[in-house]
Amino acid sequence: MHLHEHCVLSLSQTCRMKLVFKNELTIALFAAILFIPFLGLVHLFDWDEINFAESAREMIVTGNYFSVQINFERFYEKPPLFFWLQVISMKTFGINEFAARFPNALCGILTLVMLFRAGKRLFNENFGRIWVLVYAGTFLTFLYFKSGIIDPWFNLLIFLGIYHFYFLTTTQEKINRIKYAFFSGLFLGLAVLTKGPVAIVISLLTYFIYVIASWFKFFINWKELLTIVLVLIAVNFLWFGVDLICNGSWFLGKFIQYQVRLLTTSEAGHGEPFFYHWWVLLIGCFPASVFFMQGMFVKSSAPEQKEFKKWMLILFWVTLLLFSIVKTKIVHYSSLCWFPLTFLASLCIYDLWEKKYRLNKGLIILMGIIGVALSLAIIAIPLVMMNKDKWIDKVGDVFARANLTANVKWHWFDSIGGLVLLYGLFIYFVSKNQTAKTVLLYASVTGCCFINTVIIVPKIEAMSQRANIEFFKARQGEDCYVETAYYKSYAHYFYTRKIPFQNKQSADINWLIHGPIDKPAYISTRIQYQSRIDTITGMKLLYKKNGFVFFKRFPVITW
Repeated sequence: MHLHEHCVLSLSQTCRMKLVFKNELTIALFAAILFIPFLGLVHLFDWDEINFAESAREMIVTGNYFSVQINFERFYEKPPLFFWLQVISMKTFGINEFAARFPNALCGILTLVMLFRAGKRLFNENFGRIWVLVYAGTFLTFLYFKSGIIDPWFNLLIFLGIYHFYFLTTTQEKINRIKYAFFSGLFLGLAVLTKGPVAIVISLLTYFIYVIASWFKFFINWKELLTIVLVLIAVNFLWFGVDLICNGSWFLGKFIQYQVRLLTTSEAGHGEPFFYHWWVLLIGCFPASVFFMQGMFVKSSAPEQKEFKKWMLILFWVTLLLFSIVKTKIVHYSSLCWFPLTFLASLCIYDLWEKKYRLNKGLIILMGIIGVALSLAIIAIPLVMMNKDKWIDKVGDVFARANLTANVKWHWFDSIGGLVLLYGLFIYFVSKNQTAKTVLLYASVTGCCFINTVIIVPKIEAMSQRANIEFFKARQGEDCYVETAYYKSYAHYFYTRKIPFQNKQSADINWLIHGPIDKPAYISTRIQYQSRIDTITGMKLLYKKNGFVFFKRFPVITW
């Protein structure tokens, strides 16, 4: 090679590297603008957000960063990785809502950058950008990166494990295969440390079905399998193993029992019909869910792309069917489906932009029905609430009716998020430019979500729980007991900034209500349970607000 050719080649490679870095930096900046602002605008929501933030806070208060705790007792439902992320955030930003949610905003940034890199590697940069557009412009995916729950990290780590396993099955170089096996085990191990062994269950089911679909070709040898298993075990031994050695089998036993209970019983009243998650994905992942239906049948030309599509189809149906079968059904349980769903939706959009075919007329009609229904629902919320005096008496649930009496001012312009979405839909149906109208549609969903997190969500929080949380915050620094009666909450732990209790009886509501307490006890209950406490001797009604009733009981004086 001549010197000038070598220089031109080096310059070309340098330019491509700079372009890639610029693209990824732009996506990271775009994601940061979407996910970081207004993280601390509203209080954490009961249960999950406050539960997890409280576990992180108690690690800081006690200095015990190894054990997960709630109310300063061991909490066996979750491993510690996500709480460690929240601890780091709280050490940086303080113990507050912003810090509790910041790890998921960071997860959102990493997820979009990773999707761009994966899309570019599997197809090209244009596909990577489409995948970013689709994932950021889907209702649930956007909102979950603004939350303080575990699942965004859990899903990302499982996906990365499967993503690297895919490359393990398609790469011939021995060194690279061991590398992919290592990273597959690493990410799956971290996923288990984030939420639990369901990460392994989903991954194994996906792999076994892929093997069956490939006529029982296993794709990996025993050395690669051993690498995955050893790395996975090593990662989890750093916590599960050490805890077993130091503290015995109590935690591991309770943790396994809890995982089994989630799969076999309706935990915490979350029993829903079999097709619950199907509807969640159809409505909550709009408009990606509509494109996904056609994307399932898109034919890819390259063998690597065909295989990855097969992996995504299997992962989607394994996750959806598994959590449709289990008894406990919560919205985010099927959230791992969002990765394959948005991939297949992106595949559909990519071919639409390449003018290989048109979107099915039936799907166009479905998009119109769902999109208009969502738009009108969002537009209607402020208008309905502005006229609540006309219908509030017809609400049967006494607690919900009391929530609605909250002094929250609604205005017609609170509907702007729905109007933005409706405009995006209108342009999609009248424009002939496939690329421009799809970008605008997803931009309108993203804009709608962003606006609603600033305008609608704070007002919903004000009605549903703010009175309760303000009561707890007013108790900060006071030498007293604070507890809830006849309903479950974690808010009083986090928002009173509770310190480790000296009297273990303080966790017993019956002792606080009837026993010989040594300092004031504040009790929060809901309006439907007020009569149970009203007649108790020594209990003083402080006030009622938005469905919550607050009492104070003074210490029992003994001579």
